[in-house]
Amino acid sequence: MTTFWILIALVLIISLMMIWVPHFRQQKLLQAEESGVRKQTNLELFNERLGILEKELQDDLLDQTEFDALKKELEISLLQDMKHQGDDSLAAAKPKSILWPSVMTVAVLALSGYFYQQLGAYNELANPPQANNPHEGMSNEQIMAQRVQMMEAQVQQDPENSQAWFSLGHAYITANQYNHAVAAFDKVMELVGTHAELLGPKATAMYYQAGQKITPAIKAIIDQSLALDPQDPSTLLLVGMDAFFNAQYQDAINAWQAILDSDRSDVDRTALMNAIQSAKMSMQSDMGAMPNDDAHNPIKKSAAQADATMTKTVNVAVSIAPELAEKVAPSDQVFIFARATQGPKVPLAATKISASDLPLTITLDDSTSMGGDVKLSGAAEVEIIAVLSKNGSVKPQAGDIKGVVEAVKVGGETTLILNTLVQ
Repeated sequence: MTTFWILIALVLIISLMMIWVPHFRQQKLLQAEESGVRKQTNLELFNERLGILEKELQDDLLDQTEFDALKKELEISLLQDMKHQGDDSLAAAKPKSILWPSVMTVAVLALSGYFYQQLGAYNELANPPQANNPHEGMSNEQIMAQRVQMMEAQVQQDPENSQAWFSLGHAYITANQYNHAVAAFDKVMELVGTHAELLGPKATAMYYQAGQKITPAIKAIIDQSLALDPQDPSTLLLVGMDAFFNAQYQDAINAWQAILDSDRSDVDRTALMNAIQSAKMSMQSDMGAMPNDDAHNPIKKSAAQADATMTKTVNVAVSIAPELAEKVAPSDQVFIFARATQGPKVPLAATKISASDLPLTITLDDSTSMGGDVKLSGAAEVEIIAVLSKNGSVKPQAGDIKGVVEAVKVGGETTLILNTLVQ
């Protein structure tokens, strides 16, 4: 800001100098010219009269005494003329009035102020913006797209930077660009060789790309990674997550515990312990994959939460499509969970109801979290998935009925219809 005002001051000073410097220069030149012309005229008159006297002296019209007296008078007259202040011959050469540069100065200042207010950034300087979040006003998708573009520019400038490619691969996963993520991790392995810490993220990207299913190709990569490093965190996290979603809670606990036992310093140990605790609670629950106590039962919670704030909750009206109603048995269970539309597809909140209770409006909030530090209240927008399970597993299987709401803002409400028969 200081530099800006200094530049403005310099521009004005230069403009004013262009007005006043010529004015003062003209004044000085006119005065010098006036003085020189007066002197030259007086000298010419003196020489002319002196010449006449000398001619008269030569012609004996004057004697030496008279010549000296007249010459003395001429010299005295010359001196008096040199001191004379006026000169009628220079009356037309008067300098310009100071009024003209004064008017120009006022005009420059007035026009500068007018154009600055009309065309410049007067409002921004008069009311400077506060230091805000550089991403303020941007959606999560826009923020992530910006980050991905910056990382892409970095790898374009330095294609041999393996760390930049590695970071870009994880950014692609967060942005749900799984095919690009796989290509990025392949590029890293091309640069530095095959390592477990690269195979694990690649398998994770392929897992999400396959709809959270472990295909034979993904299983082969997992086996290769664990053969290189049986305690690789990224691979074991994937193994544990898939086991949890398939209600294989002991396998999930074993995978996550193996990470804790490795004494690695680059893992979130608190989140892992919370995940293990959640798996143990699910394993001990007689209601299946998720706890169904008072805190997690939507029927028992509805009255207590009627007056609660809705800013960090999502209300979901769950119903079954009429054409599939005959396929529902009273013993079927419905799993409903929310996960962020951006980032890892980890459930932020989940609950379970009996199919016999449908249609029903349930509430998802932090009290229905799956454990860990990532909660529903920390997301801006979530995806809602419901699975009517015939065998007590949260992972859809043949014969189950599924419904999805692709996006709903946290603090809002939505309607979810179970309308897709899993083949």
